[in-house]
This record gives sequence, C-alpha cells and structure tokens, in this order.
Amino acid sequence: MASLRQLEYLVTIVDEGSFTRAAEILHVSQPALSHQVRALERDLGGALLERLPRAVRLTPMGRAMLPHARAALADADRARCAARQAGGLEMGELQVATLYSVSLGVLPPALRAWRRSHPHVRITLFEHSHADRLHEAMLAGQADLAIGPPPPDWDGQVTPIGTEPFLLVLPGDDTIEDTEGGVDLALLADREWVHFAPGNGLGDILDQACAAAGFHPCAAVRTEQTATAPVLAAAGLGPALVPANVIPPHFDGRVLWPRPPVERVMAAYTRGRPDPLAAAFIALLRRETSLVPAHVRALLAPAPAGG
Repeated sequence: MASLRQLEYLVTIVDEGSFTRAAEILHVSQPALSHQVRALERDLGGALLERLPRAVRLTPMGRAMLPHARAALADADRARCAARQAGGLEMGELQVATLYSVSLGVLPPALRAWRRSHPHVRITLFEHSHADRLHEAMLAGQADLAIGPPPPDWDGQVTPIGTEPFLLVLPGDDTIEDTEGGVDLALLADREWVHFAPGNGLGDILDQACAAAGFHPCAAVRTEQTATAPVLAAAGLGPALVPANVIPPHFDGRVLWPRPPVERVMAAYTRGRPDPLAAAFIALLRRETSLVPAHVRALLAPAPAGG
C-alpha cells in the first residue's frame, strides 16, 4: 500500500521534472528518493515514471495515479490542519477554488463579509480560466470547495447560488437599437468582437451564443484578462459578451441585454459533505452574492422576459 511519503515523492518529481531537483526540495538523497519510487512501483505492479536523459515522463499508469496522489496529499494536509485547530495550535484555513470571472466580481463582497465575521480564518484562493479545469482541480483535491458552474454528475454536495446573466457591452455612442426584449445577437453578426484567448471559458460561451444566433464571431482582438473585455468594448474595438459582475463601477460603455438571454448557473460544490467551516462560507456566500451588481442594474433597461 502506498504511503503518503511515497505519494509526496512522486508528486514532487513530476512537478519538478527531475529526481535531482525533487531530492533537493525534499531534503533526501537521490538514491533514497529513487528507492522509494521503485518500492511504490513494485507495490502497484508497474512503472509510474519513464526516466529520460534530461527529464522524467509519466507512464500511462503514472498519469492515472497522479490525480489520486495529489488528492490524498491534500486530504492529509486538511486532516492535520483540522486536528491542530481542534487542539488550538494554529489558525484555521479555508481553501476555495473558482473561476477568474467569479473572483473578479462575485467573491469580493462575500470575502469582505467573511473577513469581518471570521477574522482568524485564512482564505487561500485558487483561480482557473475554465470550468473544466476547475472541475478537474476539485477532483484532484485542490480545495475545500469550488464556486462556479456545477459539473455534471457531481458526486458531492452542490449548493445553487443563482443564475448569472451575461450582458452585451458596446461603446457609449453606439446607435444599435435596444428594444424591450434586448438586442438580437444576429444584428451584430457583421461586427468584429472583443473575444477571449484560447483556454478562457468565456470564449466558449460567446461562441455558443453566437452560434445559436446563426453566426461565428470574428475577433478584432483577444484578451486573456476577463476584466479587460468590457473596457476594450467601451473603447470601440467591438462588442463584448461578459458576465454582469465583471463590469466595473463608473463604467462609460453601453450595457445591454442580449436576446436570447445568455446565462450560466452558479453553485458552490464540495467533494463530500462540507465541513462546518466550508458550510458557513457557503451560507454566507448565498446571503452576500449579487450576480447583477447595483451599479450594473443602473445601466440597464428592465430585464427581458425570461432573462
């Protein structure tokens, strides 16, 4: 049976890409490190690492093993933290994984309220560019809870937070007609758009919304930074489709409802039943979260029916 030490050795070798660097970080000799990896491989019945002249490479068995090794180490670390908290030996810590767009607009009010009510609990935040990567990180044991679109067929607890609308952003002097039902995306088919760099999940949402309207958006510019998209759109580089919560205060662009509505469900989810600390944070998140901030509501006409 694999020991936590052996799993730690395997993960460190993979992260560092070298037995030599891993041995230095772990403060063990390279022969001792190699011996423990070989013992783990014998126990599992196959090679986990391919030793190359200048690097190491995971075998198929190693790739299958690695996420479980990371999850086991993360769970062990949380167990030690919980035990020390119970003994009064250290302050608490809550690990939260989320998306860049959520940490930009949704989380700050909740984190501010949490800080006031739990000043001695440290928050560690892990941010991801795509909901799929967030899902994979939670499976690997990265954090205590995740905040984002709920993954399909999730085995743990999922707590809905709300439905997050996406909004069109245009320059303040754009003359496109804003009807009661919002702006038909098909009317923007011939425009060049502010798009997102590959790997940013907001780009997938834009592509899907435009495909439903019968066209593929041509990119005038692509940005990796979620917060940059509405600013570029307001500057006239092209329309943008962004979550309502990333539009900054005192914004001078034009903000419109798209038609048909574009939205995503937001939830907090954990691998199992949340511990008391995670459960308290989820409850606070549901109280404090506004998926359309007040300053954005002031820029908008009433929401279209069904939006």
